[in-house]
Amino acid sequence: MCSILGYCGKGSNREDIKKAMEKTHSRGPDDSRLINTGNGWMGFNRLSIMGLTPEGMQPFLYGHGKTLQAERKVNKSKDIDINKSCQIILVCNGEIYGFRPLKEELVRKGYHFISDSDCEILPALYQEYGTDMFGMLDAEFALVLYDVEKDTYIAARDPIGIRPLYYGITKEGVYCFASEPKNLLSLVGEIHPFPPGHYFKNGKFIRYRDMSQVRDYLEDNPEEISENIRKLLVEGVRKRLDSDSPVGYLLSGGLDSSLICGIAATLTDQPLETWSIGMDLDAIDLKYAREVADYLHSNHHEVIINEKDVIEALPHVIEALGTYDITTIRASIGMYLVCKAIHEQSDIRVILTGEISDEIFGYKYTDFAPSAEEFQKEAEKRIREIHMYDVLRADRCISVNSLEARVPFGDLEFAAYCMALDPEKKMNRYGKGKYLLRHAFEKEALIPETILWREKAAFSDAVGHSLKDDLANYAERLYSDEDYEEKRKKYKHARPFTKESLLYREIFEKYYPGQSGMIVDFWMPNKNWDGCNVNDPSARVLSNYGESGE
Repeated sequence: MCSILGYCGKGSNREDIKKAMEKTHSRGPDDSRLINTGNGWMGFNRLSIMGLTPEGMQPFLYGHGKTLQAERKVNKSKDIDINKSCQIILVCNGEIYGFRPLKEELVRKGYHFISDSDCEILPALYQEYGTDMFGMLDAEFALVLYDVEKDTYIAARDPIGIRPLYYGITKEGVYCFASEPKNLLSLVGEIHPFPPGHYFKNGKFIRYRDMSQVRDYLEDNPEEISENIRKLLVEGVRKRLDSDSPVGYLLSGGLDSSLICGIAATLTDQPLETWSIGMDLDAIDLKYAREVADYLHSNHHEVIINEKDVIEALPHVIEALGTYDITTIRASIGMYLVCKAIHEQSDIRVILTGEISDEIFGYKYTDFAPSAEEFQKEAEKRIREIHMYDVLRADRCISVNSLEARVPFGDLEFAAYCMALDPEKKMNRYGKGKYLLRHAFEKEALIPETILWREKAAFSDAVGHSLKDDLANYAERLYSDEDYEEKRKKYKHARPFTKESLLYREIFEKYYPGQSGMIVDFWMPNKNWDGCNVNDPSARVLSNYGESGE
């Protein structure tokens, strides 16, 4: 991961912007640079993944069809100012998949580049196509661009929101954009998540792609569906293996992460580096992850944690996340601690992970969907909001440990195809959730058959049921019933409804006072469905949890 910041007008100074950028140093520990655009500031903290040479450092200064090499060599200073030869300034946290053919096309058109960075093509794409470029990108990205000649700032985010971007407005009316809310706390008032699939220009947010909307369902037969799911997911993994830095894999032992690892094992010559985490008392998934690792002959690493580790990590996790959501925080503790171990114990820089499968193919609670139409509506809602929940979790837990997340299930072509499948075929009509995904890889033998057909266990529970219980018991010790009732009343938005949720909200307010609107609400099953009117987001409370926790 990297972090970016754009202060899009006058009214601040270099020292204040520098301090704001330093708050996400862990996202980009390799280098940092800040530029005075002449009408604002643009900053970049670098985590070197593609194009590891100094020439790949941002902000990219572009003018007259080429990267401005003279600007790149100015006295080795981290902070440089532009001159009149610069037409475009750009910062981007992202991975542009398939950038090499685009780069070759741009070279044929007369553009010149000085690095192997995938993001260096973006200013040239903008010169060639303007804001139409965003719909052309196969990418996970967040960017801020300053068109010097037009004195116009543009910001944009990928269609799912895998890469983070937030914005706010100063009291002087200046828009500010940054990778994380902590960058903006000292600069603006209310902070908002930048809407995925949009670009910002001249004070307006314009949607260029909506991943949640499906015009017409596909008519593919079951075998065509299986073949397409398989091909698209394999290609999604293949793209994400392109890295100039070492790659590792989070392996929970569940279906999604196991499939990612199984596919990757067929595409690489070296053994995978797989990592798992579990509680010392009752880790559910460690044995399943070990089974997959043995099957794939990976170099497997296990991280064992206890109650003390969980409680000590809690405030650090909430500070990193910028959320009060219960299930996000629970699931983040294990992810945060395993990524901390990866950072401290290895040279891995890129992590492949299994998020977004549930939003597309269903959770345990979507077994209760009363109709195919309701199933689809729920999938659309989850895809629209995932940038506030599971994707946020993956980004922060990984980036705060100076790693980069890549999410194959979020591949745009794969996600678009699967969202357009007839929801009647995605519903659990087979006695097994996610049947289409399982069936697509049934013949491949990429992972053990027992794992392919294993019931889902939520990550926070699978790390160990005691993790959730430890957190709930800790909150119970902190608040009397009277304290809980009194303290929860002061929150009008997303009011805490358990002592555990109050604990999370109070820690959140310590780091992000008055910013609860960054998260729309608590992630919960759809309470309007029979069987889902529960008061805890854990799948353990559902009647169909069954063998998931075994």
